[in-house]
Amino acid sequence: MSGEAEEDRALVAAFLAGRGEAEFRRLYAAHAPRLYLWLLRLCGGREAEAEDLMQETWLRAAEKLPGFRWESGLSTWLGGIGWNVYRETWRRSPRLAPAPEEILASEPGEPAERFDLERAVRDLPEGYREVLVLHDVEGYTHEEIARMLEISDGTSKSQLARAREWLRRRLGSPERQKGRTS
Repeated sequence: MSGEAEEDRALVAAFLAGRGEAEFRRLYAAHAPRLYLWLLRLCGGREAEAEDLMQETWLRAAEKLPGFRWESGLSTWLGGIGWNVYRETWRRSPRLAPAPEEILASEPGEPAERFDLERAVRDLPEGYREVLVLHDVEGYTHEEIARMLEISDGTSKSQLARAREWLRRRLGSPERQKGRTS
């Protein structure tokens, strides 16, 4: 068992033993920064939405923690809860966005030098952004992403490839967009 896993088990056991505020704060401090950044990226940089998702994620996690079976890492489990909260919120008030195929077929709207990576990631279509952030930023495998998003491994791989292509088109030079080296 890794040191991080042992520490997580100790933090969870301390919290569950008394459900004290101090114990919850230690658990929260260990996992909140990474979870918040992930939720913020899923929300396309909308801080208020990410904060709401964060709060709901921790409320649900505190409620479900006694049933956590340690079949995955605690951060993965928290990410799954966060994903479900995000998905439920999105279903209640979906954001209007063009279909991914429309975006790939369109020409980039502004010169590449006006875009930075963070902005380009925020502008990705929802499904592409989710897979890209989970895989390339958070380090989840396609198998883990498939379970979290309730999609197949192949869909995860396909969406990641399309997200990367979209980013290349948005950020790259014409040579890179066509797959040539400079």
